[in-house]
Amino acid sequence: MKYLIIGASSGLGRELAYEYAKNKHDLILVSRDLRDLSATKSDLERKFEINIETIQLDLTSEKLVEKELFTERFLKDIKGILFPIGMMFDEDAINLNHEKVEKIFKSNFASIVFIISKYLKPLSSKRGELVAFGSISGYLGRKTNPNYAASKRALESYFESLGFVSNNTSLNIQFYVLGYLNTNLAFGKNLNLPKASPQKLAKIVYRNRKSKFKKAFFPSWWRLVAILLRLIPIRVLFFLNKFSNEK
Repeated sequence: MKYLIIGASSGLGRELAYEYAKNKHDLILVSRDLRDLSATKSDLERKFEINIETIQLDLTSEKLVEKELFTERFLKDIKGILFPIGMMFDEDAINLNHEKVEKIFKSNFASIVFIISKYLKPLSSKRGELVAFGSISGYLGRKTNPNYAASKRALESYFESLGFVSNNTSLNIQFYVLGYLNTNLAFGKNLNLPKASPQKLAKIVYRNRKSKFKKAFFPSWWRLVAILLRLIPIRVLFFLNKFSNEK
């Protein structure tokens, strides 16, 4: 049985591939960047003597997703799917053009829903696993990256619904709300907060792979931040933002 990692060329995707390969699982790695996938494949096969397939794929194309991922062999052989996907544009704003908004939502949300809808039944029949990753940015409306944050909020709601739907099945589900990870997305940015280790997260994901439904924050202290964000009245946050800008 194999694990499908979609977004395997990202920092977190590579660490997940390493963790599952280290534990002797064959892998199917998917990304838009074939060069990174090829390097990861060669390295992991040499170190761990496992079988790895790579697929170059643009998730915004439903026809390509259907052609590459919905084969009879994959539906039969895949044990679990992990979605370490985080696609955004530097200029993401409220007035972002339609084409880029569509790409953000298809990559971070709609494509995941499309893939899961096809795999839900076969995975449920073999104690399969689904793992996805949200963002703390989705816990409150924001001025920066609003479309990315909205897509991650939608994904979190969808996985909570999956938890209810899968309650009477053997499907195992994990969803992680992420703070800042030490990956290329955070490189060079002054975040004023510590960046967490994707290696550590990959180990946690593998350890929890048999969880019936697990929703967690990583690092865990972001849970308190999320609670505080929900408790503060939105008008107070508007005022604080305005005061900060005037200063």
